[in-house]
Amino acid sequence: MTSPAASDAAAVNQSSTPQEIAVVGAGAAGTLTALRLLHHAAAGRPAPARIWLIDPGPAGPGLAFGTDAPHHLLNVRAGQMSAHRDDPGHFVRWLGDRGGEHDFVPRRLFGRYLAESLAAAADHPDAPDLVRVPDRVVALTHRPQTTTPPLRLWLHDGPPLDVDAAVLALGNFAPGQAWAPPALRDSGRFLADPWAPGALAAVPEDRDVLLVGTGLTMVDMALSLQRPGRVVHALSRHGLVPRPHAATPLTTPATPATPVAPVAPVAPVAPQLDARAGLPALRRAVLCQIARCRRVHGDWRAGVDSLRPLTSALWQQLPPADQARLLARDLRLWETHRHRIPPVSAQALRAAVDAGLVSIGRGTVADAKTTSDGPDGGGEVREVGEVGEVIDVRLDDGRALRVGAVLNCTGSEAELTRVDDPLITDLLTTGLGSPAPVGGGFDTAADGRLLPTGGRAPAPLWTLGSLRRGNLLETTAIPEIRCQADDLALLLGRSTVGTPSGPGAPNGAVPAR
Repeated sequence: MTSPAASDAAAVNQSSTPQEIAVVGAGAAGTLTALRLLHHAAAGRPAPARIWLIDPGPAGPGLAFGTDAPHHLLNVRAGQMSAHRDDPGHFVRWLGDRGGEHDFVPRRLFGRYLAESLAAAADHPDAPDLVRVPDRVVALTHRPQTTTPPLRLWLHDGPPLDVDAAVLALGNFAPGQAWAPPALRDSGRFLADPWAPGALAAVPEDRDVLLVGTGLTMVDMALSLQRPGRVVHALSRHGLVPRPHAATPLTTPATPATPVAPVAPVAPVAPQLDARAGLPALRRAVLCQIARCRRVHGDWRAGVDSLRPLTSALWQQLPPADQARLLARDLRLWETHRHRIPPVSAQALRAAVDAGLVSIGRGTVADAKTTSDGPDGGGEVREVGEVGEVIDVRLDDGRALRVGAVLNCTGSEAELTRVDDPLITDLLTTGLGSPAPVGGGFDTAADGRLLPTGGRAPAPLWTLGSLRRGNLLETTAIPEIRCQADDLALLLGRSTVGTPSGPGAPNGAVPAR
């Protein structure tokens, strides 16, 4: 029962139907949220009367799973990528003969899976109306004293929407640019966001390329751009590269005991983890757990994976000063072991390095200038975007590189005050949302509800995924996002967020779970 016409969006202001819920963003996080709202309705659980899915792009793929490159693979085995936590084999069944549970399949397949799953759920006879709005939310007004829906969403092109609750599923923002010298940021050869549609078309075919950042994006870009006659240089402050998954699946050992674990540990021999003892003690405990798993299971990956269910709880136990130190000193090493790449991707990258097509190392950009491509290595400064221009890059150790393009592969900007997005700016300006104290994203309650500033009542406004990074740390992968989406769907289905509050309750409050 999908209504794709943009004109349908105007009808909400004349509607008296309760429980109008908006999902802002139709990438993976937004699609999973809408999908689970529809799924629970079809199962006879409480659900809203109408779901507004707002995004100028198609539902499902988003930027993360919209790539058509066959070598851009999921970084997780297919068996762990179901959209439904209560049906772990759903994605593998959808794949059919295109992949098995232990395979790393192309990301475009997962994008198609999300889109088709959403469409099928919307067509269920018991599903609420799903209205697609091809627009962008630029501002939001909270009206807690009115008897009408308390949220008004202001759109870039269309009329405003009045809804009872909203979920911000905005995905990852463009990479930050604070590291780039002004002359580089102003150059037409600087690709500020390599995932922007058509971005790689601006890379000259016959010139070397510099990738700044050596994480997951670097792996994708290096494999896309490497070819004979070109060197792809990849640099970061640490030079660390994501580690590969094991060639064959590992059995994840029991999660270690922790004072905040929801259930008792299965294996009492595992050491107890308690971040309240401080960051140095936590480092030692983590290393001990990984070493123990390596001895018992023969692979350090088993130890890292055993810690995944505890990452958020341990992070929340740390005081802010220790959280900041962990981000500065430990996070990158942890992420290269935690967020791994498919073995075939690691092999392809190693082959490119061995062939001299890709170079990976440490370094930062100290200065850059755009010049003409003169035969003597010099030349006058050219106008931005002029044919034949190159970028002369000077690194912090004095090395010089002449490249045809510089790609920003430093990862999504997490600090909201530096994000160029009108909705984020509006939420921070009005105080309906506030930045997390450490780590980026919004400050949220345990259920993902945005915490406002100034002691005001919170709006019926929730978020999930990367926008909860500062509170959860472990919140960017599909296995975590699908659980958050399901929790929100259950919460919003049984809440009274769109009705006037009863005596003694703050306006717009959600009943305790």
